Amino acid sequence: MSNSKRSAGVLLHITSLPGSNKNGEFGENAFRFIDFLEMGGVKVWQVLPLGPTMSDLSPYQSSSAYAGNPDLISVDELGKNYWFSEDDFSQFLIDSALETQSESKSSWLKYAYARFNTYATKVELSEFEQFSIDRSDWLDGYALYVALKAEFGNKSWVDWPTKLRDYNQAALKKAAEKHAEEIAYIKFVQFIFFQQWTQIKRYANSKHIKIFGDLPLFVSHDSADVWANKELFKLDGEGQPLFVAGVPPDYFSETGQRWGNPVYDWVSHEVDSFSWWIKRLENQFELFDYVRIDHFRGLESYWEIPAEHETALQGYWVEALGQKMLLAVQNHFGQHLPLIAEDLGVITDDVVALKNAFQLPGMKILQFAFGGGADNPYLPHNHEIDSVAYTGTHDNNTTLGWFNGVSDGVRAHVYQYYGQTSESLPWLLVRSAYASVANMVIIPMQDLMGLDESGRMNIPGTVNGNWLWRFQWQELDQPKVTEYLNVLNVLYDR
Repeated sequence: MSNSKRSAGVLLHITSLPGSNKNGEFGENAFRFIDFLEMGGVKVWQVLPLGPTMSDLSPYQSSSAYAGNPDLISVDELGKNYWFSEDDFSQFLIDSALETQSESKSSWLKYAYARFNTYATKVELSEFEQFSIDRSDWLDGYALYVALKAEFGNKSWVDWPTKLRDYNQAALKKAAEKHAEEIAYIKFVQFIFFQQWTQIKRYANSKHIKIFGDLPLFVSHDSADVWANKELFKLDGEGQPLFVAGVPPDYFSETGQRWGNPVYDWVSHEVDSFSWWIKRLENQFELFDYVRIDHFRGLESYWEIPAEHETALQGYWVEALGQKMLLAVQNHFGQHLPLIAEDLGVITDDVVALKNAFQLPGMKILQFAFGGGADNPYLPHNHEIDSVAYTGTHDNNTTLGWFNGVSDGVRAHVYQYYGQTSESLPWLLVRSAYASVANMVIIPMQDLMGLDESGRMNIPGTVNGNWLWRFQWQELDQPKVTEYLNVLNVLYDR
């Protein structure tokens, strides 16, 4: 992103889009949101990871580093194919009222697959076949993984029969034959996911809006990725993690965070010429125009916690091979990588050097700027051109919620820093982010709506009640917000 033109964006995950279903989807509201961004002169839409989620709904804990979340598929968009009739949709409305929305969507995707097999054209069948071939390096294993999870009552792969747990090729072949129909259906669901997301991305790009995605540094232990690539992680002979990832005590938690993800065996990645990372980024660059590496500092060194410990307090820093990995990535994709470094938390000179060596923009969070000295790197006068300025992120409170909860000292610092102003929060920090020298500014949708802590998306270190926030169009004063955004974009050359 180095030397790029100044731009502004909005952070809103797909699940936060409006709609009547249990979460936001790839349907009409996604296209309407892009139109809203265009009307406001916004050039970037930032979303969170799009992978399949688990019971806690966190997009940062997924069963695959490649696959898409079926919950994001729009049945309405799918119904625009000729496979469905108007009578089908009448029945869909009845089914939706009688079943849970997850059951209804699952049953409709299975029905769509049956209709596709019967009524799809040769061209469509060929497209599906080509999709399966092009992504076979991850799709075959992922589809078998999902099928086996269902067979074994959703148990983790470490609890499967030994030969399947250990990825024995003869056992895998037999299982694939047994579950051939289910595997084909799972691949079809991914085909529809990528098809719908591609339509959204193309529509956004046609409006000169870039899609900004997010890549979790670590992957989930109970995932197709770890199951199929055990040698790339620090595991014992039965597939259990020897160590897990996390962070030491920080702004978010006094005891640190124990994420539970297995840590990488970086030597094995180097022996394999970092091909796993290159393939993973190829997938991400297909999905997004920009990709943020979450927990970037873990590429320089990471907090390794012995798996038997229940908190992060017993962890320690271990050097990673991020420099070699990024060099391999650069050699494959070219010098200018469309990557952004999430460089928050405990950042050392070595982490800064790694980020700068590959000209990766970092992040400047205004909510972290106040209550300290003038050398705070998040204060606007310390921002860097090649960076991304935020009021807050999905892990922060909303800006208004944050301001309502800060100490009198922090509040006084905010008003002293900006001087006499009639502008209230969150608008004061929104304007400040826009005025930053940072090439890109990203504002969470909640801040554009002036929401308090009730609009918070996630509280790090907690499990329940996160990732549920959504907005509805009637809650948004769209003309006022788009006018405000256009004024800021013109005023600050974004």
